[in-house]
Amino acid sequence: MNDTVAQRRIVVGVDGSASSRAALRWAVRQAALVGAAVEAVITWEYPAVYHWGVPVADVDDGVVAGYAGKTLAEAVAEETGPQYPVEVRERVEYGNAAQVLLEVAEGAELLVLGNRGHGGFVGALLGSVSQHCVHHASCPVVVVRDTEHEQTEPAERTEPAEGSAAAR
Repeated sequence: MNDTVAQRRIVVGVDGSASSRAALRWAVRQAALVGAAVEAVITWEYPAVYHWGVPVADVDDGVVAGYAGKTLAEAVAEETGPQYPVEVRERVEYGNAAQVLLEVAEGAELLVLGNRGHGGFVGALLGSVSQHCVHHASCPVVVVRDTEHEQTEPAERTEPAEGSAAAR
């Protein structure tokens, strides 16, 4: 592999959700097409409100980072395969997700994120991390919707419902 190809990279944010897994699959397929490596990033930080009942001093950073790393490793193992021979580097980083992703994406060809929307009109909206990255990234950003796992509206009835005016 020459130095130009080795430097090409696509950064993807992964948090274990269905939408981030869809983003990971998209990033791996794109990397295979353009000859880039994928840098899969998961972030963690202490919650802003501590409702866990565990004082922050009692939380072991290594344990929390270990859970994050396990989530990332499982997603990478399940969502990549031999059909896409792409180097996937896993990174576990402490900090605000949007800020960490922006920093890691410096110099990358693309930053790929999942859309954490809820389907329908609300699903058309970006999550706060995606929105922040779209507005502040130094590289192009791709936001991937998880269309496989979206909730869809029930199909319209082809027959009138009982008791409706059309059924009488």
